[in-house]
Amino acid sequence: MPQLPEPLERLIQELSRLPGIGPKTAQRLAFHLLRTDRLRAESLAQAIGDVKARIGYCERCYNIAEGSLCAICTSTRRDATILCVVESALDVLAIERTAEFNGLYFVLHGVISPIDGIGPDQIHVPQLLDRVRDEGVTEVIIATDADIEGEATAMYLQRALTPLGATVTRPAHGLPVGGDLEYADELTLARAMTGRRSF
Repeated sequence: MPQLPEPLERLIQELSRLPGIGPKTAQRLAFHLLRTDRLRAESLAQAIGDVKARIGYCERCYNIAEGSLCAICTSTRRDATILCVVESALDVLAIERTAEFNGLYFVLHGVISPIDGIGPDQIHVPQLLDRVRDEGVTEVIIATDADIEGEATAMYLQRALTPLGATVTRPAHGLPVGGDLEYADELTLARAMTGRRSF
């Protein structure tokens, strides 16, 4: 392959470090930016700079925030007695899109994974326990992923939170709407049967 100019090569390398962007996609994006007019490219660079300069994490729930607290924590319309614990800020966005949850959140920024050297202290578990203890939380919904690490984290949190007096719940797992029974794996089907409810 012919040698590319150093700035273009560096842009391709930086783009390929983004999650889900392989070398070919990074190359296509870099060449697209090269063809884009200067104003649009500068606007993208400014947007990236603004995000890094102005966006951080909420001091209370660790969600993304512009300032010390996020918009959800500062809202007076939310039920402060219900706390939903999630792995990432993307999970907050997913739950908010449903418009079904009106409580507050706590973002762990990961899951417990001893193999990777991630314990409870690395994912803000002590801060979660303090918040439940100090803020009168009556229900904690543990909405971690249904994979091995998510389940292990949920079990750990359930054991740690129960002595604090809050009800600990987990979202139902089961069949997706429109899914066929014959295509469901055994674990999904078992959870759907266990979590059944009357209608």
